[in-house]
Amino acid sequence: MKTIQNVIICTFLAANVLTGCAQRKVNMQNTNSTNVQDNKLIIYQMMVRLFGNKNSNNKTYGSIGENGVGKFNDISDKALIELKKLGVSHVWYTGVLEQATMTDYSQYGIKADDPDIVKGRAGSPYAIKDYYDVSPDLAVDVNNRMAEFESLISRTHNQGLKVLMDFVPNHVARTYNSDAKPAGVIDFGANDDIAQAFDSQNDFYYVPGKPFVIPVGTNAGGDLFQSPLKDNQFAENPAKATGNNVFSEAPTLNDWSETIKLNYGVDYLNGEKHYFEPMPPVWIKMKDILTYWVKKNVDGFRCDMSEMVPIEFWNWVIPEVKKVNPDIIFIAEAYNPKLYEKFLEVGKFDFLYDKVGLYDGLKRLIRNEDHANVKDISYVVNHESAGFSSKMLRFLENHDEERIASEGFAKDPKYALPAMVVSATLSSGPVMIYFGQEVGEPGKGIEGFGGSDNRTSIFDYWGVPEHQKWMNGGRFDGSKLSDEQKKLRDYYAKLLNFSASSEAIRKGEFMELKNSAMNNRMYAFVRYTDHERVLIVANFDRSQTLDAHLILPENINKQFAKKAVTFKELISNQTETINSIENGIPVVVPPSCALIISL
Repeated sequence: MKTIQNVIICTFLAANVLTGCAQRKVNMQNTNSTNVQDNKLIIYQMMVRLFGNKNSNNKTYGSIGENGVGKFNDISDKALIELKKLGVSHVWYTGVLEQATMTDYSQYGIKADDPDIVKGRAGSPYAIKDYYDVSPDLAVDVNNRMAEFESLISRTHNQGLKVLMDFVPNHVARTYNSDAKPAGVIDFGANDDIAQAFDSQNDFYYVPGKPFVIPVGTNAGGDLFQSPLKDNQFAENPAKATGNNVFSEAPTLNDWSETIKLNYGVDYLNGEKHYFEPMPPVWIKMKDILTYWVKKNVDGFRCDMSEMVPIEFWNWVIPEVKKVNPDIIFIAEAYNPKLYEKFLEVGKFDFLYDKVGLYDGLKRLIRNEDHANVKDISYVVNHESAGFSSKMLRFLENHDEERIASEGFAKDPKYALPAMVVSATLSSGPVMIYFGQEVGEPGKGIEGFGGSDNRTSIFDYWGVPEHQKWMNGGRFDGSKLSDEQKKLRDYYAKLLNFSASSEAIRKGEFMELKNSAMNNRMYAFVRYTDHERVLIVANFDRSQTLDAHLILPENINKQFAKKAVTFKELISNQTETINSIENGIPVVVPPSCALIISL
């Protein structure tokens, strides 16, 4: 079979190959679910603050005036149309909720935050200052900020896309202060007994008798930068426990020191005992917050650090919210594979992150690490998530992870193409990409608090250079991309659109294929339904071409006996015919490439 010589474009389609599969079959649907997704979710995560920013000044630790910021209004119909063409079905608008920031909006009636407990000039989008408001950074007219977000929701829906947003249930900013809460809503901590380290009816945990101690270097990348806004004074007495379960008045810079832990009725200091009756006030407040956003027509929530909140809360709140909108989806940021099934069955989540299993294994393969092995993929699908693989959200980038094209990850985005194919086609579950991934954004530069960490900073005001080339001043036409970037983005578009439209990928079953010519960096599998069959072969090896005949089950060989089979290549639409598949399907997969064959 012919191969494509371009190292970026190396995916194939073929026709009339498979009619059925029998060995090592795994049902990719969640048999315990009563509402199986027929459509495969293709999620595009964008950091709203960065997505539409046209400013390319990129001054380290620059202010909003120096480095600029993206707005809700920058996400135009044209931008959304292009995302739809990419194959996207859901847009995760990251950083929408109002967060603590060093930018002063007091002239608009928004209480200023103390720079001593804000990380980065822009602030972390996970240090929520007001659950009932959106970030003023993102509005052209600050006084009209909610209406601008509501308009974005409408624009997104009008283009046939769904809206996802963050729900951050575990912690809030140390300066939490809701000025947009509906009438009758009581702010977190307003009725707390601050003399108690723990009380199930308190919203926060306290360190009685001890004031909060500001971590050294909180403001700008540790000791590398010192903010002129910092005065080393912040009044919090008694200190509240920090978001990552630090029950001390003196968290470190590496702790989530800008946040405070919310109390769901778990006494962490005395054996993690649960006190859920009477219901802790935080439970009710969080249900009301979720309902508030559902009524604004968002379609789902990515739930931050879900495992740090008791599963009993999720078991209660998700069905409550689905009474308002049964179609709302909940995605858990979860990292403990031993709890995956529990968070689906007991916690009632629709989907879970697949980081510790699939992502970590694929990253080792992409990076060509010594111990990288496709057995990691096999273990995930056949054991770790067997029976609920359709509920696992797969990805190679998000705001927490290193950029594929960064110096610390793969350097060249082509090395991730086999992993992207596997992520997109391994199951009917969602696949996600992070804005800029599709054009090879490397995450270079020292933005400020983010430092030089191979990531695009979530703490700082910044322009994202390679993404800006596609954005092209708001035209969203990609005309400033290099030829290789255009090919890469086209690759993503073809893969994502195929994954979304293919019945076999959306709801087919799974079977691994083996061949003696395949080493521990080569992986092949079949996805199939009664109407469509798809063969995927991924070659993670950076130097060796896979040249083999993949043998299908005997019953398939008999069905196609004495029949010519025509292969069709996806990108160029070239075809080639073989007389028989009795000796297997011939595959030639160059290094760092993948092949897809479909009936």
